[in-house]
Amino acid sequence: MMSYVTVGADNMELAERFYSAFLPALGYSVEEYHGDLSYIPPTPPGQKQFSPDFYVKAPFDGSPASSGNGSMVAFEINSQIQVRELHAAALAAGGADEGKPGFRPSYGAHFYVGYLRDPHGNKIALFCNNPDEPGRDD
Repeated sequence: MMSYVTVGADNMELAERFYSAFLPALGYSVEEYHGDLSYIPPTPPGQKQFSPDFYVKAPFDGSPASSGNGSMVAFEINSQIQVRELHAAALAAGGADEGKPGFRPSYGAHFYVGYLRDPHGNKIALFCNNPDEPGRDD
C-alpha cells in the first residue's frame, strides 16, 4: 500500500493556495510542519487509512523544486461536476490548465478527467470514473 506522495515547492504560500483550493473538498485536512505542508486524507473511525498522505515540501538538498517529466499525481473525485468545479478552483488559485475536464478517447467510457499544473509545475489530475455518471458515448 502506498503511504504518501510528495511534490516539491519553493513557495509554500502559492502551494497552499493551490492545493487548498481542492483537497479540503475531498476531505483532506492540512497540517503545517517545519514550513512544509501535509494534506491528510479522511479516515473513517475504526478503519485503516486507505489513501496516501500528500506532502508539499521544499527539496531536502536545497536545490530549487522542479517537476518530474512524466510524473503526475491523480486525485479521484466523486462526480464530473465536482471535477469541473475543483479544476476551476485550482486554476483560480494559481494553477495552469493542462487539459480541460472531459472525456479522453484513450480511456474508458466513464473516465472523466481534468489536468493541471501547480504553481511549481507539478502535474495534477482530477478524475471521476463513476459508472453512474453519464459516459462518453451516452
